[in-house]
Amino acid sequence: MAVLQEAFPARKRRPSLGAFVSPNFSDQKLLRSLFIVSQEISSLQPLRILLKKTSASIIRKSRLISILFEELVRNPANVFPPSAALCFEELYIVLQRIKVLLEDCSSCSKMWLLTQIPSISSSFDQLMVELSTILDILPLKELNLIEDVEELANLIKKQCSEKATDCVDRDDENLRTEVFKMLDNIKREIVPDHSKLSEIFERLNLSDSTSCSNEIENLEDEVQNQNDDKSKADVIALIGLVRYAKCVLYGASTPRITTRRQKSAGEVNVPADFRCPISLDLMRDPVVVSTGQTYDRSSITMWIESGHATCPKTGQPLAHTQLIPNLALKNLIAMWCRDQKIPFESTEVNVKPNGVVLNKTALEAIKMTVSFLVNKLTASQTTEVVDRLVHELRILAKTDSDSRTSIAEAGALPLLVKFLGSEHPSLQINAVTTILNLSILEANKTRIVETDGVLNGVIEVLRSGATWEAKGNAAATIFSLTGVHAYRKRLGKKTRVVKALLDLARSGPTNSKRDAMMAILNLAGDREAVGKLIEGGVVDMIGDVVDTLVEEAVAILEVVVKRGGLVAISAAYHGNLIKKLTTVLRDGSDRAKESAAATLVNICRKGGSEMVAELAAITGIERVVWEIMGTGTGRARRKAATLLRILRRWAAGLIGEHFNTQSSSTVNMTSTRIVLPA
Repeated sequence: MAVLQEAFPARKRRPSLGAFVSPNFSDQKLLRSLFIVSQEISSLQPLRILLKKTSASIIRKSRLISILFEELVRNPANVFPPSAALCFEELYIVLQRIKVLLEDCSSCSKMWLLTQIPSISSSFDQLMVELSTILDILPLKELNLIEDVEELANLIKKQCSEKATDCVDRDDENLRTEVFKMLDNIKREIVPDHSKLSEIFERLNLSDSTSCSNEIENLEDEVQNQNDDKSKADVIALIGLVRYAKCVLYGASTPRITTRRQKSAGEVNVPADFRCPISLDLMRDPVVVSTGQTYDRSSITMWIESGHATCPKTGQPLAHTQLIPNLALKNLIAMWCRDQKIPFESTEVNVKPNGVVLNKTALEAIKMTVSFLVNKLTASQTTEVVDRLVHELRILAKTDSDSRTSIAEAGALPLLVKFLGSEHPSLQINAVTTILNLSILEANKTRIVETDGVLNGVIEVLRSGATWEAKGNAAATIFSLTGVHAYRKRLGKKTRVVKALLDLARSGPTNSKRDAMMAILNLAGDREAVGKLIEGGVVDMIGDVVDTLVEEAVAILEVVVKRGGLVAISAAYHGNLIKKLTTVLRDGSDRAKESAAATLVNICRKGGSEMVAELAAITGIERVVWEIMGTGTGRARRKAATLLRILRRWAAGLIGEHFNTQSSSTVNMTSTRIVLPA
């Protein structure tokens, strides 16, 4: 008679198997375990906001049960009859489930709990029925209990068998109805009544900006706990409501003092299955191509748009260019990012198959929130108030593409321009980071470039921002914009952009250096920009940072060599270039080894027999290349195989002074390398 899992709300977060399977305990250990779990339930506080009566009643009954088992532990029977042992096992399961459900309700989102009141109340009611049934069939007479203990057991049976007149508290149900009415009004583009909104949030004890922010975080976690798209959409609508109420009722929150953006995927060890085979970065939007391989959408799109008609990983021809979302993998990545505290777009609401908006409530809530914030920005405000408002836009722009679209369409970009030159460091950081977050959406890249003053403002922050964080985020914005080929060429022609990026890469803190180098890497994809970079001192910059930011430095080196910068680099390194690259090939990360192998291939092809001879003279080089062929990434293995062929042709005397060979089996993907921003 174990409790069925179906008796609980359908969610991905499930209790352990021990809450469903009978324990394999001895009689005495089972008694002690029943005493402990009933005590644990008794020590819990009744829910303070919702389900107060239900939770208090269950905890009271659990206290009586704990007293019963305390007596049984003190005066144990030698042997239980089999029927009693079976009842105790089932009772243990029910108590475990009660404990799990109470703990879940106390720690989850209040808004989500409110919407689930009927199902959760039904779950508690079902557990009470199970508890009552077990106690009814418990053979008390066969346990030879003393009179007081038997009376206590009968009292517990009586209380558990008393069915509540209504398993749902009327106040809870009325509040739930009010919330659903408000969500329906938002869906119909009716702005919520301020007094009614305030009353609902006060009753839920969401009485300030901080509690609303915590509630939003809980709801964002709840999205990943849901099993189906409709449930996820419902939770996302609640996020929109709470975010709107937070701004309207309590004002924009005070920006938290941080020295850096949230942790990025580049700062943790990303599982191999979560990395895009092209960029080797965490996939944000995994899609499947016709060969069955999965890539990040932006990477494979650029690969296809650059004229390739084959699968980058397998080399097979693509039967078609349709990209199919890999939703299962995306959900796994989202859950991993949540555990790692890495930002990830897990609350996308505006999926439009055939142009249909699936979650209009959430979308309208976003638009109302954005409208409120932008209207406040247009009014005369103190610097501190403006900083809080822009900070809210920054947070909103980080959440999903619908928010980015709404913010841009509401006319926020022209307002943000004047804050880029602010002498208030926090305001400048928030303004440039909001623009960075907006730039993630492809349509917004054009808006940023074409809106008067925005691009120049970002460039000025890059050159002379008040903080390293502001400069780093400006560099990340340049990186984002250079994902568009036309803007890459345009920005690569600007000497002040190139100089500012190189200066930041040389002298900034590590995270800012990395932002600058990612932007430089994108710029280097254009041959004309490579000339500007070489003139600006990119070779010296690589030498300065190659020992600390190996992956980024070698990636830039690879592209510069490919785009015609070999002479300048060779002159700067005075014969040490190949030795440095060989060291990376031996000791670097998978990503660095891949870039080093590709760079060495290009050096040998472009530099002639002299370069090949220098590489061949390095002790153990063939063994290092063999190791890469066996353990490297797919691209690294292909490059290593090409390198080995070059070395063997040189050893056989088949490579002359003017050596240049192109292996048809080698796929070069440098020009499509994409590194996503944090």
